[in-house]
Amino acid sequence: MSTAAPEDLGLLLVRALDGFKHGLHRHLAEAGYPDIGTHYGVIFRALAARPHSLAEIAERLGITPQGALKTVAEMVERGYVVRRDDAEDQRVKRLHLTARGTAALRAARRHHARVERDLTQRLGASSTAAARAVLAALAERATPTL
Repeated sequence: MSTAAPEDLGLLLVRALDGFKHGLHRHLAEAGYPDIGTHYGVIFRALAARPHSLAEIAERLGITPQGALKTVAEMVERGYVVRRDDAEDQRVKRLHLTARGTAALRAARRHHARVERDLTQRLGASSTAAARAVLAALAERATPTL
């Protein structure tokens, strides 16, 4: 009979996230996107909904505009994002996904769906739904802008 304490919830969450991110980056590299950076996913999802300014992206990430500029500049250089003049305010540049950015986002979403399908096959639909509910409750208490 084992008296070992169950693994700490925080450690389980960190290990699960690390495993998910590792699998996602491996999948993206195999799909032709080996240069995806840490914050790209949040920016991809934001720009898929609508063009954003650099200030809006910084706010969404919870960082300074200077910090966001570094990531956005990488994304532009790597062909995922393009800057375009705002139709109403020429002082503002709007960020848009390129075809490469849209394709990378699709590849990431395929991986997300596959992970959820695999969990459902392994644990069942009700357990996967319960896990999703727990994660949503934890995320609700975290950074609301992501």
